[in-house]
Parts: sequence; C-alpha cells; structure tokens
Amino acid sequence: MVLAALAALTLSAAGPALPRKAPEFVIESPNGKQTLLTSYRGKDVVLVFMFTDCPHCQKAAPMLAHLQDEYSSKGVQFLGATFNKDAKANVDQFVRLFGVNFPCGFSNDKNIHEFLGLPITIPLFVPMLTFIDRNGMIRAQHIITGDDDKDKPEKSFFNDLEIGVRGELEKMLKLPATSARK
Repeated sequence: MVLAALAALTLSAAGPALPRKAPEFVIESPNGKQTLLTSYRGKDVVLVFMFTDCPHCQKAAPMLAHLQDEYSSKGVQFLGATFNKDAKANVDQFVRLFGVNFPCGFSNDKNIHEFLGLPITIPLFVPMLTFIDRNGMIRAQHIITGDDDKDKPEKSFFNDLEIGVRGELEKMLKLPATSARK
C-alpha cells in the first residue's frame, strides 16, 4: 500500500525542492570514457534519461538532437544517459540509429534515483528530463512516477515533448548571467 502511494506521487511532492544544486553525475560510454556533468558548468544542460529499447525514447532522440543543433549556439548542451538492462551493450547502436548528436552513454537505476533525489522504491518511466542551469542548479525535472492522472503537470509536459523542452530552455536562457557563466 505504501509503495503504491509513493509511486503515485508527482516529482514535486516526492523529490527535493527546486531549484537545488545538481549533484555530480557520471555518464559512462562502452569504451570506458566518462562524461561528468560538472564539466559542462557554464552551459545550460538538458540531462535526458532513456532506455535504448523504449519506443518513446527512440521517438524523442531525433527531436532532441534537432534541439541540440538549434540551441547549441545559445550555450545549451544535451546529455543522454541510458539505464535499461542492456544499455551498455546497446547505447552505441541507439546513438547511430536515432541520430543522437550529443554525448550519450549509460548509467544505472541507483545513480539516477540518487541524482533525482528520489527513493529507489519509486519506479521511473522514460524518457525523463532534468534542466540544469549554467550555474549548476536544477531548475526543472520532468518525470512520470506511475501516476496515470492526466491532469498532472509532468503528464502535460510529455503531451508535446518538443514544446515542453523549448519552454524550459527559454526559461533557463532568460535567467540573469552570473560570474559562473563561461
């Protein structure tokens, strides 16, 4: 009963308050290279969590690649982390097949729950997006945690993912520049 109640919580109720400082996050590539979130300080970052075998993620990947092209000149960097069971073996093929043009590798469920500030008992559905400003502050997280209520804000974000991503990016780009911006 308690687990079902936790699964129905929205991120705003289940996760830490926003904005908050983004913890370090590491994305690994199959060849062993690590991409650190903190190496993108000074840029606005969209961290996308996906499964390589998820049809929704496969549909979203080319659109996100298009937005990477469009927003890179404005200081935006997309990063992808896959975390399904076969992510390590399939991430390179996913990148090629779906035109991912931003750093994309793999992580694991535990690291992603910790990054999002959620208990490991809350199920995660993909894709999930976290928006981190140039100063390393998480400004927005859009995840679905098992609640089927269509009136929830995180659900409407995913109704038209491109419009949702653009809206969050435009909000971050309007934030005042500080000395941390490179």
